[in-house]
Amino acid sequence: MQSELAALEANQTWSLTSLPPGKTAIGCHWIYKIKRHSDGTIERHKVQLVAKGYTQLEGIDSHDTFSPTAKMITVRCLLALAAAQNWSLHQLDVHNAFLHGDLHEEIYMCPPPGLQRQGENLVCRLNKSLYELKQASR
Repeated sequence: MQSELAALEANQTWSLTSLPPGKTAIGCHWIYKIKRHSDGTIERHKVQLVAKGYTQLEGIDSHDTFSPTAKMITVRCLLALAAAQNWSLHQLDVHNAFLHGDLHEEIYMCPPPGLQRQGENLVCRLNKSLYELKQASR
């Protein structure tokens, strides 16, 4: 959890601030997973901080949730074209891709468990997208 918090802070995912009047903060929680090798042995333990996006109200907390995706027929056509032209193909994976998206709305989130400091009444103003937000896939 500490390394995930450090990665989120290094990405400047949020800034700590006091909650403005008239705004509400959405919650968040940790999700724990065990990644396994094909033979069933444990590869690593994984943890993700996710926002409780289901509490967001359309028109207030989110406006646009469209996410462009490619249809499978388009992918097949491109692969067939690459094979016919003898082109080389490359693949890549963007780690934490959802966490790189900038937010255009003002979204406030309660501090995640493990980040709250004693005696402070601060919330996280999200600068970047977080898993499970309505805007995350945008």
